[in-house]
Formats: sequence, C-alpha cells, structure tokens
Amino acid sequence: MTQTSVSTRAWAEMGVLALIWGASFLSIKLGLEEIPFLTLVAHRVIWACVILWIYVLIRRLPVPGDLRIWGAFVVMGMLNNVIPFALMAWGQQFIETGLTSIFNAGTAIFGVLVAALCFADERLTLRKSIGVAVAFAGVAVAIGLDSLRQFDIRSLAQLAVIGGTFSYALASAWARKRLMGLTPAVAAAGMLTGASLILLPAALVMDGAPTWPALPQTYLAVGYFAVFGTAFAYLLYYRVLAMVGTGNAMLVTLLIPPVAIILGAVVLEERLAPEAFLGFALLAVGLLILDGRILRVLKRGSKHLTGGHGLP
Repeated sequence: MTQTSVSTRAWAEMGVLALIWGASFLSIKLGLEEIPFLTLVAHRVIWACVILWIYVLIRRLPVPGDLRIWGAFVVMGMLNNVIPFALMAWGQQFIETGLTSIFNAGTAIFGVLVAALCFADERLTLRKSIGVAVAFAGVAVAIGLDSLRQFDIRSLAQLAVIGGTFSYALASAWARKRLMGLTPAVAAAGMLTGASLILLPAALVMDGAPTWPALPQTYLAVGYFAVFGTAFAYLLYYRVLAMVGTGNAMLVTLLIPPVAIILGAVVLEERLAPEAFLGFALLAVGLLILDGRILRVLKRGSKHLTGGHGLP
C-alpha cells in the first residue's frame, strides 16, 4: 500500500502535536508532586471528556445510540486511557520525563505486532520484522541490562511505562475492529466517557476525596494536560491522521522524546544516562525501517546509480 505523502502543512501540524505531547510528560511530572497518580489521571480524562462533548454539541455531530458502541467505548477507554495513563503516571514518579517519552515511542512496535496477529492485511513482513527487532534492541538498551538484573523500583517503573505502550497497541486494534466509521471527535469523547466511568470511582476508592492543591503550578499542569495534552491533542491527531495516514502519523512518536528530554532538562534539571540516548537512536532506526520510506529511497538511489539494473 502506498503511503500518503506528507505536506509542509502536515509536518508543521505534526510538529505542533509533538510539542504538545512532549510538554504533557513534563506537566504530568509536575502534577504528581501534589496529586496521587490515579486522581491525576482522573483529572486528565474527566476534564478532557467534558471539553470534547461541548465540542461535539457545538458542532452538532451525530451521537451513536447503539449500546454495543457504548460498550466498545468503555473497552476503548480502558485500553487507550485508563491502563496506559495510569501505568505511565505511576512510572513517572520514579523515572525521568525524557525516558518515559522514549519508551512511549515504542508504541509503534507493539502496534505492528498486535496488528499482525489481529488482521490478515497487516502481516509481519521481513522489513517489519527487522524494524521491530532493532526497535526492541533500542528499548532494551534504554532500560539498561543492569537495571533489569537488579529489578528495583526504577526498573519496575520502566516496565510499567512499556506496559502502557502495549495497551495503546491493543486499543488501536480494538478501534479498528469496533469503532470504524465514527466521527473522530465523537469517538474520542465516547472513549473518554468510558475511561471517566472507570477512573472516577477508582480514584475515590484508592486516593479518597480530592483535595485542593497548594501550588499554582499544579493547577497549570492539570489544565495543560487535560485541555491541550488530551482534548485538543486528540482533535489535532485525528486531523493529522486524515492528512497523512497511519504510517506517517507514526513518525510523531519520533518527534516527542526530544521535546520531553529538553523540557525535563531545563525545568526539572533531569539528566539522562548515555545509554538512554543510544537506545532512542536504535528505536528511531527501527521505527524508520518500519515506516519503509528510507529503504525505498535507498533502493531508488541504487537503481539510479546503476542505471536501474541493480548492483553489479
């Protein structure tokens, strides 16, 4: 299947999306200083849910009445919001903002594997297998083998974040199976509704009634990742997806870590170990192999140099 080309405008919007999501990792880290992680995640999905439903009502978009679709929303909310948001927020209590964003870029790896298992037209080709292997090597290097051998709270936090990326991959397959044909804004609002129904009681049971934060930066952090990092980001992401296609949209995951790493270093004075950067480089190579365009460019270049007959 030929991938949709990426226009200058699409690249610009992908850059904006990467800035928004990259800064979201920082805002979550700041919010965790005062708010328990489950309550923080509940804030994120509930306020974003309210904003998106207001958007749906203003646009007068059709809302599904089929109970099976609303059941699918609940499952989608669990897979795409509750599990990954909670695992990543918990993990960020113990590891750096930039490292969390690096592991988040591994979502595409699991996406390829899950799609290959679920859909006949998404089979695992040799190119995809090589890309997955290289990307997994990058994740392993970023984790650090010593960290895994010791298996302390830090390594557990890293595995939690990776578990969140696997949940994102399951959500992508579920959306293709159950939510195709819905307006993106309605799908996102329905998904966040399902997540809110789960998270609100869970946060009340686990964390108790929420209290008012003392620091102004906490309010700013919650406002940012709810309004911009979730509600607005979903609308922008679906817009980008429509312009460039699924394969190209995957490249956003490569643009997010540099933003998160720089913000973590400037605001929180975080410093990542050299192996984290090496791991991200390998992960990036793996994702670019999965994307396929670099290999096609090299192949065309080889044919051009040899007159189109291959290497001697």
